[in-house]
Amino acid sequence: MNKYVGLVAIAALIGACGQKEHTAPTSDAPPPAGDGPSVATTTEPETRATAEATAGAAVKLSPTQGNTANGALKITAAGTGVKISGMVQGLKPDSEFGFHFHEKGDCSAPDATSAGAHFNPTSQDHGNPQAQPHHAGDMLNVKSDAQGVAEVDIDNPEVSLQSGQPNDVLGKALVVHAKPDDYTTQPSGNSGDRIACGVIAVQTN
Repeated sequence: MNKYVGLVAIAALIGACGQKEHTAPTSDAPPPAGDGPSVATTTEPETRATAEATAGAAVKLSPTQGNTANGALKITAAGTGVKISGMVQGLKPDSEFGFHFHEKGDCSAPDATSAGAHFNPTSQDHGNPQAQPHHAGDMLNVKSDAQGVAEVDIDNPEVSLQSGQPNDVLGKALVVHAKPDDYTTQPSGNSGDRIACGVIAVQTN
């Protein structure tokens, strides 16, 4: 009987060892690098959406009939407003020029009157953009250098970009005028003819 019990005990011991050898590979060790879920798969759409949101918009300014002013500007969201940056050339040297967002995205008329009046979604009087009241589209004059080139770097906190709100300037026009805005005369600051015009469009590159 003792011999029989001994054999049973040995068999049980062998079976237990076999079980350990079989289950050993299923340890909790971390998988090799690259085998786990890719972080990129969860962040890529977010990253792409962020890139699109920060891409901004572009404006190609073309001269109106009989004028030479032209340029390329970029508009980007900046806080609750926008930043306009870039260059306008073909201007009268050492001069100032009215610079406004206009209500219609249409520069087709030879004198750009098709762009309508200043962008004014809150129905304010025209005025200095650094005081109240003023149109949302009112901005400081741009100034040319001795070569007739104006470097533009303007913030406008009164408008938005791709927001879908009434103050969204996407699809509106940006206009350069022949004379400086006096910030007083209604409704356009006595800034004269429109010498360049461009429609604000989503930047594609």
